[in-house]
Amino acid sequence: MELDLDSAVVLVTGGVRGVGLGITRAFLAAGAVVVTCARRPAEVDGASFVPCDVRDADQVAGLVSGVVAEHGRLDVVVNNAGGAPFAWADRASPRFHSKIVELNLLAPLLVSQAANAVMQTQGSGGAIVNVSSVSGRRPSPGTAAYGAAKAGLDNLTSTLAVEWAPRVRVNALAVGMVRTEQSHLHYGSEAGIEAVAKTVPLGRLATPDEVGACAVFLASPLASYVSGATLVVHGGGEAPAFLSAAEGGSS
Repeated sequence: MELDLDSAVVLVTGGVRGVGLGITRAFLAAGAVVVTCARRPAEVDGASFVPCDVRDADQVAGLVSGVVAEHGRLDVVVNNAGGAPFAWADRASPRFHSKIVELNLLAPLLVSQAANAVMQTQGSGGAIVNVSSVSGRRPSPGTAAYGAAKAGLDNLTSTLAVEWAPRVRVNALAVGMVRTEQSHLHYGSEAGIEAVAKTVPLGRLATPDEVGACAVFLASPLASYVSGATLVVHGGGEAPAFLSAAEGGSS
């Protein structure tokens, strides 16, 4: 069996740059028909684009109904749109925290609800993949609301997998550090990026295309009995801090 999604209709939110672009490319390589969306216009070779603010229920309803009107069905949704700028929790405004949770937790729920309404009526059902983060599984200093929202997204994934079974499978990716065009905003210069990469057991940051391959797997027939799962994609994670401290103390 291969990761073959020939002619499957796939919606990737925020699928125009960074990790989202890698996901879009992976589904295109698997033979899917891909629709992407974002708030700002963008072009991705091989995919169609629809402007949409996924935090707005009316826009989301229009997005999903438009995909179905054009392609006749909706087989896969990848809730990738999300993110957060760095801000200490005690200095950020209530509105800031609210917007972060809205984008990273409530928006995926809105899109999933609209998609599920379509998928439940299809003979083939459908699959939803939520792009979560390792920030939801460990402390997330500087992005507190983001980490909390991603923890909620992991729980939402397992809950919807129960509620919407057996016709719709719902899974998530807990993504670690990925090298994108915006890596410098998080890790600084090239030297900073390389130093951060050395903290990962595999010795490097992920590529967007590697995350995309994992999303394709969860959406494909290869994962036909996988639902309610969160696949961790972090290169082995982070070594416990006490190890380096202990080594330094013994040298």
